Amino acid sequence: MPETPLYDVGFYEDEDGSSPVFRWITKELSPAQRRSVTAALEELVAYMGPDVVRTDFGKNLGGGVIELRIRQSEEQVLKRVGKAPKQLHPEDEGEDILLRVFFHPHGQKKALVLHGYDKGQNPSKKHQQRQIALAEERLALFKQREKAKARKQPTAAKPQERK
Repeated sequence: MPETPLYDVGFYEDEDGSSPVFRWITKELSPAQRRSVTAALEELVAYMGPDVVRTDFGKNLGGGVIELRIRQSEEQVLKRVGKAPKQLHPEDEGEDILLRVFFHPHGQKKALVLHGYDKGQNPSKKHQQRQIALAEERLALFKQREKAKARKQPTAAKPQERK
């Protein structure tokens, strides 16, 4: 793996600037889950981007959405990439982690985190399809806003011809 991350990991934002996926990570996940997601985003997505699909951590869902499958603790994720955790958290021992995070690679080496959910709370196929649909909806909204921004950008004035 390269020494420095290749991808800038960012979070999808609603029109009001709030980030539902960041809120999910910081407010709804347990400390162990939060550490696991953070390690996966910082050590896998930031270094591998869409190539994470070449591992058991990733799956290409098509349409520009990649599923990050997190079943490991922070310590296990770090060990997989050859790093040691900065601090051990014995209280995490035995906590089941089964999370899904959806992201979209775009632009110059960017990874946009669209959505995430705790598959352990509701593993049904129907629920999973609703979560994927929400990630796809957020991606479509993001692309619409990006196109609107691009249309509003002033075009560079053509240089005056010299006579």
